[in-house]
Amino acid sequence: MNEILIQNAKDYIRDLFNGNSDGHDTDHSLRVYSNAMTIAGTEPDCNIEAVALAALLHDVDDHKLFDTVGNENAVSFLKSNGVDNEETAFIISIINSVSFSKNRGQTPDSLEGRIVQDADRLDAIGAVGIARAFAFGGRHGRSFESNIGHFHEKLLLLKDGMNTAKAREMAASRHAFLEEFIEHFNAENRTEG
Repeated sequence: MNEILIQNAKDYIRDLFNGNSDGHDTDHSLRVYSNAMTIAGTEPDCNIEAVALAALLHDVDDHKLFDTVGNENAVSFLKSNGVDNEETAFIISIINSVSFSKNRGQTPDSLEGRIVQDADRLDAIGAVGIARAFAFGGRHGRSFESNIGHFHEKLLLLKDGMNTAKAREMAASRHAFLEEFIEHFNAENRTEG
C-alpha cells in the first residue's frame, strides 16, 4: 500500500471537512478507514489500497455536504495523486456503493465495496453512532423524538445488513448498546404538558 498516498488522502479530508461537526467529518472518515482496515485484515483477497482510499474519500462528495457532480472531489484527488483511470473508476464504484439511502437493500458487487459499506455502517451504530445521530439532528433542527425515529428507520436495521463476518461480529455489541440506549431514553423521556 502506498503510505504517502494514504497520508495525502488523510490530509485532503482534514482540509475538506475543516469546521464540520455534524457527524460527517474528518473523524468519521478516519473511523470508517480504521473499521475498513480491521475488516480488510480478515479478507486476504481484497485490494487493500482501494479499500483504504474509498473509506477515506467516501464522504468527499456526499450530497448532504457538497454540491458536486460525478464524484468530482474524489476524482480530482485521485487523479492529482497519480492514481490511474482504471483504479480511480474502481474506487469511485466502491464509494458509490456505500450510501445507505442510495443503496438500501443492495449489496455492493465487489468485496471492497462490501468492506467499506460495512465500515461506514459500523460508525452509525453504538455509542459513536448515537452521538453522530444527535449531532446531525441538532444541526438540522430534529427533535430528540425525531432522532429516535431515525434509529428505528435506519440504525437498528444496520446490524442485519452487514456483509462480512468481521463486521457482523463488530456490529453485535454496538447494536445491543443502541437497543439499551433507546430503552433508557424512553424510560427517562417523560414529560408532563
